[in-house]
Amino acid sequence: MDIRPITPDFSAAPQITVAEVAEAARRGFRTLICNRPDGEEPGQPDFAEIEKAARDAGIAVHYMPISNAVGLTATTVDAMADLLATAEGPVLAFCRSGTRSTLAWGMAMAAKDDPETLIRAAATAGYDLTPLRPAMEARQATNRGPA
Repeated sequence: MDIRPITPDFSAAPQITVAEVAEAARRGFRTLICNRPDGEEPGQPDFAEIEKAARDAGIAVHYMPISNAVGLTATTVDAMADLLATAEGPVLAFCRSGTRSTLAWGMAMAAKDDPETLIRAAATAGYDLTPLRPAMEARQATNRGPA
């Protein structure tokens, strides 16, 4: 399983299998977030299979698909922020490669954390958030409130 730690409380991964859900639980993950739409690629497990395995392993699981065609939306980013604020950590998010999960994490966290710090953290895991820098900075500025 290719788990890529980004922070102590958040990791991203490419698509996980049903068997790997139990492995994620053994590694201490308390919450899974599936950012991959069902049926995106032949042979990928359906979310219902992942959900059952997560429940059997005693960990929380959430389905928040991000389509490659649609990409990140403000609604998706806000939903990810809400989920991350309430999820028991550590959290493992996954999609086809882990990129969409990391992009959603970065945008969600930009409301309260320094974009440069987030970009560096993602880079250590092999994910490039630099194209999102302007959007992350705008999200941070919007959430600071009046000066």
